[in-house]
Amino acid sequence: MDLQNKKVLVFGTGISGIAAAQLLEKMGALPVLFDGNTELKKEDIREKLDGTEAEIYLGELPQDTAEQLSLVVLSPGVPTDLPLVNALRERGLPIWGEIELAYENSRGDVLAVTGTNGKTTTTSLLGAIMKHARDSVFVVGNIGVPYTQMVTQTTEDSVTVAEISSFQLETIEAFRPKVSAILNITPDHLNRHHTMEEYIRVKELITLNQTPEDTCVLNYEDEILREFGKSLSCRVIFFSSLRTLEKGISLNGDRIEYRDGDTVIPFCSTGELKLPGRHNYENVMAAAAMALAYGVSVEDICYVLKRFTAVEHRIEFVAEVDGVAYYNDSKGTNPDAAIKGIQAMDRPTLLIGGGYDKNSDYEEWIQAFDGKVRYLVLIGQTREKIKEAAERCGFTDTVLADTFEEAFDFCAGHARRGDAVLLSPACASWGMFPNYEVRGKVFKELVHKLEHRPE
Repeated sequence: MDLQNKKVLVFGTGISGIAAAQLLEKMGALPVLFDGNTELKKEDIREKLDGTEAEIYLGELPQDTAEQLSLVVLSPGVPTDLPLVNALRERGLPIWGEIELAYENSRGDVLAVTGTNGKTTTTSLLGAIMKHARDSVFVVGNIGVPYTQMVTQTTEDSVTVAEISSFQLETIEAFRPKVSAILNITPDHLNRHHTMEEYIRVKELITLNQTPEDTCVLNYEDEILREFGKSLSCRVIFFSSLRTLEKGISLNGDRIEYRDGDTVIPFCSTGELKLPGRHNYENVMAAAAMALAYGVSVEDICYVLKRFTAVEHRIEFVAEVDGVAYYNDSKGTNPDAAIKGIQAMDRPTLLIGGGYDKNSDYEEWIQAFDGKVRYLVLIGQTREKIKEAAERCGFTDTVLADTFEEAFDFCAGHARRGDAVLLSPACASWGMFPNYEVRGKVFKELVHKLEHRPE
């Protein structure tokens, strides 16, 4: 699309919106930044733009400006069914997301990862493999670096490794990864997608434009994805942590290996990995399968697999203080992710949970405690809802805290030598923190204060 001297609306003024506006100006377009939050300040947004010229509107978009638009670019956090978005769509305007804008203007190949859980670890690991094996590699998307921010640096030889959320997949049109992966699909973001069927449909859009020349990596143990794989025209590679696949990548005892008929390609043993837990073995297999499909040598893949360490905020060991181990799993933003967090604990645990309500069901999470949880300390919007779910499951050792610090202090004060304190909220951070990273950092700061407190 030729956007030279065309007005383009960028809806949302966060990191993605700012990066999109900056890219649009480089393309010769005239960016118009809009945000419905009237508490924001134009001067703060102007400062973040760092010299990029853009019209800025807060609260309402003037009608005459709306009539001059040629394209709308939505930030990931902006629902696609807002009245303003619907009105612009009805006027015939293309509605893109930041991912589509970036893809249309980038060069080289894209390797894209989605799924409810494990995206960040898999994307980080795949990015590390590609950086070891290729010269020009960019790791972008939901992992923290906007895709649009890196577009102008890509070349025909570049490989862009992208973590893609369901929010970002809603608005793709031409986006076509050379290799894609859907790691798993469990209930999440139903406040945004409304139904599980719609959430599944959106996740599966990552394969929308893939051809027989492309590859999709899928989790064989996810029944939705196992069935979905039968309908794809692209090449499919399954991975499994529960059985040895005749065709695909899986565990054979403690060995991770790829099989295709009589061909067996060994990678490494689980004991050689620095990532503990079955969920991490799945992340390793998905990243290895994607790299192998893209043509990376087994030697290069294995070199990185054996050296890669855990991603920050995902079952991250912080410190041991007075015999108590503190773990930061702030990335556990839904019940399924939090289940993996508690499953990784091998000692009695004081668990901090709760936060923003994404219309999740918490009973399966409570049932996964398996006798490990001494206290469940609850915060945020969901604390009463989770307490009621816990009581229905027969778990009564719940504590309600008014602040994050109060929850932490309770855990630190009631933990015994040999216990663990785990932040694994099963909820988003919004309402108390800007994002899960800030929540995790605050947790780590509180732990480090404990370490350095005077005797």
